[in-house]
Amino acid sequence: MTIDLSLFRRRFLETSTLSLAPIALQTLLDGNTMAADSPAVMPHAAPKAKSVIFLFMIGGPSQIDLFEDKPELNRRDGEPLPESILKELQFAQIQKDDPKNLMGCPWRFGRHGNSGAVISELLPHTASIADRISFVKTMRTDDSNHMFAELLINTGWRQFGRPSLGSWVSYGLGSETADLPSFLVLRSGMRPRSKGANYGNGFLPGQFQGTALRDSGPPILNLESPPGFDRERQRESIDLIKELNKIRYQQTGDSETATRIRAYETAFRMQTSARELLDLDGETKSTLNEYGVGDTSQSSFARNCLLARRMVERGVRFVQVFHGDWDHHSGIRTGLPGQCRTVDQASAALVRDLARRGLLDDTLVVWGGELGRTPIAQVNTKMKNVPVGRDHQIEAWTMWFAGGGVKAGHTIGETNDLGCLPVGDSWHVHDLQATILHLLGLDHKKLTYRYQGRDFRLTDVHGRVIEELLA
Repeated sequence: MTIDLSLFRRRFLETSTLSLAPIALQTLLDGNTMAADSPAVMPHAAPKAKSVIFLFMIGGPSQIDLFEDKPELNRRDGEPLPESILKELQFAQIQKDDPKNLMGCPWRFGRHGNSGAVISELLPHTASIADRISFVKTMRTDDSNHMFAELLINTGWRQFGRPSLGSWVSYGLGSETADLPSFLVLRSGMRPRSKGANYGNGFLPGQFQGTALRDSGPPILNLESPPGFDRERQRESIDLIKELNKIRYQQTGDSETATRIRAYETAFRMQTSARELLDLDGETKSTLNEYGVGDTSQSSFARNCLLARRMVERGVRFVQVFHGDWDHHSGIRTGLPGQCRTVDQASAALVRDLARRGLLDDTLVVWGGELGRTPIAQVNTKMKNVPVGRDHQIEAWTMWFAGGGVKAGHTIGETNDLGCLPVGDSWHVHDLQATILHLLGLDHKKLTYRYQGRDFRLTDVHGRVIEELLA
């Protein structure tokens, strides 16, 4: 009979927390960057990527106007959406009695690179890296409400309380650095509707939650020592607190005590490492110009993209960059170009910069939002015949990917002539999560955490790897 030693080890760890407390504690005290509460602290398979940068576009960029050149839609501009298609779509704001007329795209498209990727004139910088990225055209989700769609793509569940994708990655792989958290969050523009739940640890131990840097004032609160409290005295204080927590941990094996020990140590190191990370004075003028960073002290999407590169250089496992607002129910003709100008240059610069520094091969870059936009017009509430924007679309929208083991210069999936329903296969956000974990060497079916008597996982009982995306 063959004994599955990995399963035996896993169960032993799960049921022997107290007896292993000194071992886990020593892991923390020795400065080991592996997570003491991780299930294996190693991938299930050979990883293609070591880290992830998720450029999360809050509100849902319009794939109709950015990545879907649909001549038939333009030809039928103003005509009613066919009833056969209408019954397959869910709307968030368009009411039953509202007109449902098609709205063509007012911007031109071109084919770019050797791959011939279709990209709007609104994204010229993205077009310049067409052969480095791949598009998935048929992403889908379950909820047309922003808040719950955000939760689903970021936590795998449409309710609050589940661990986020970055937290699962930190739990599964630990960290490559002792000087910074393994999961960092940057924000510009509007905040997600579901707020910190998008990068929270849920029921995982607190050490796996995302650390959000503030976009004004001190980037991390309470990181600096009080006046008159020098570094030597700070070290003595931390050591005393550590000894007290050590006694408590040896008595109880409480994972949150281990989290506190790690938090104190990380915060102490970050007093130096965070300053160095956030100081862009060492970046060349050409690099700052490439990203579009003006004032290096002011928060912006461009600055956050540059910081994301600096984070993965320093061993941060998962970086999530939130930016909004792409929710163009109205004013799309001015609002969409404005958002594109804000993010296009820096997104492309990040990919080029990672490639130039030899980091792109093991850094996965993901770009996209929680949903897409409809091919039909959302009209002015006072003048029902004036098209002003697009409603939410959850049946098919576009995301792009670069580096970290994905194909370069490919387009995967196809939508119908109106850009609203998939032709052939579509990919659920659970498939996206499964694929990101797979590229990091994690099996989404095996990465579990026992809570309230049940083994939970990010993808619940769903998810399949998007094989077509893999290099």
